[in-house]
Amino acid sequence: MERVLTSDEMREADRYTINTLKISSETLMSRAGVALADEVETTLNSLNSKSVSVVCGTGNNGGDGYVCATELKNRGFDVKVYAVEGNLSADCKREKDRYKGVYLRHITGAIIVDCIFGTGLSRPVEGAFAEVINNINSCGAYVISADIPSGLNSDSGLVMGVCVKADKTVAIGELKTGMLLNDGLDRCGKIVKKDIGITRPKDNYALTNFSLNEALFGKRKRNSNKGTYGAASIVAGCEKYPGAAVLAVQGALRSGCGYVKLATCEKLKYAMAVKFPQVIYSEDLDINSQAVAIGMGCGVSKELYQRIKYILENYTGKLLIDADGLNALAKYGVEILKNKKCEVLITPHIKEFARLTKCSVQDVQNSPIEHAKKFADEYKVCVVLKSCSSVICDGYKTFINVKGSSALAKGGSGDMLSGFICGSLARGLCVYDAAVCGVTALGLAAEISSKEKSDYCATAADILKNLHFSVKHLTDKN
Repeated sequence: MERVLTSDEMREADRYTINTLKISSETLMSRAGVALADEVETTLNSLNSKSVSVVCGTGNNGGDGYVCATELKNRGFDVKVYAVEGNLSADCKREKDRYKGVYLRHITGAIIVDCIFGTGLSRPVEGAFAEVINNINSCGAYVISADIPSGLNSDSGLVMGVCVKADKTVAIGELKTGMLLNDGLDRCGKIVKKDIGITRPKDNYALTNFSLNEALFGKRKRNSNKGTYGAASIVAGCEKYPGAAVLAVQGALRSGCGYVKLATCEKLKYAMAVKFPQVIYSEDLDINSQAVAIGMGCGVSKELYQRIKYILENYTGKLLIDADGLNALAKYGVEILKNKKCEVLITPHIKEFARLTKCSVQDVQNSPIEHAKKFADEYKVCVVLKSCSSVICDGYKTFINVKGSSALAKGGSGDMLSGFICGSLARGLCVYDAAVCGVTALGLAAEISSKEKSDYCATAADILKNLHFSVKHLTDKN
């Protein structure tokens, strides 16, 4: 697991390291600059180059850049610095005074190190700073950003006016939430973390995992049967939206649960039975199943809302609410989530979550982790807030999934996910673990599909066909 910190949490860690552990800011800057230089040297060697330009801002990120430039010069590289004009922080001024190399009047070079802004950026980039960033992006160089691409909000991952597009980002100390949210993954390129000894006094940050978590798939016993792995009941589809039920059922069938049951309309039931004879069909929900998923392709109606309300008040298993189920809650009242006997997991995308919370889409994008935490805590549910990086929060733990590709940005992806998570709940995972299991397994399947057929051409059917590869990737390690 990788730790992911907000800008406030990172500042707290800096203060604790300096004030309590007595490691000076000068020492930390020196370590940061040397760590950055190490990664730049690795890149220079891989590109068979000896020349690099370092663009230094006026704050501590700029100070890291001056240390990096001095270190690379001492190692024999051809280093030039472009200094952004302005009032320098004390640490930045000290390191600029120590730098005795060449300065550039214009930004040029095949390799550029971006050290303009760090995590403290709090307003849109304008004026001369914006011009510098635009010059970096337009010069065609290989770009390495120090800590975070300049112009990227370190909390939300949104571009603040203009932003450097890096080929590689060297995260100093810990990953920042903005690297993984919204525009972050598109702007950061390859992310490399460098430990320089910054420490936090407490351990309540968000987590991510750049590899799948093997613990989510235990080794299956030979001495087992269908009942060992539970029943997943899916309430999905209608005559207008039959595909949602098809995709949800297929996701559940690949999850490892023992039974998959589908409650849907009569016409769809008989049509699907020909292709999926292993599924148990009915028009009524089996409330004795270990897990239930409801809402995919059902159509928003008062009837659906009342059905969800009945399940909440009478079912004692694990309930997943998605799609039209969430839209029904938004339309007729989300307060019914507070009166429940079952564990609840909701899987909204950004717009669905905005409807649920009566917030704007922009508000949710500005602080997705905080919104997910607040909703999870208020309604005592687990939230999967789906986007390019999905945020999973149960009110206590938070996970950011970075597996996936833009092949998932197509109709049907959420239906597959809901089915797969429902099956994972049925086989015994808790709601939080089942959510992590689902988003990472489906994300990896999407990555495989994109490599095979491109982000443009990969379909939901392709991703379903590759789910077994992502699951096998896990189970082969057990």
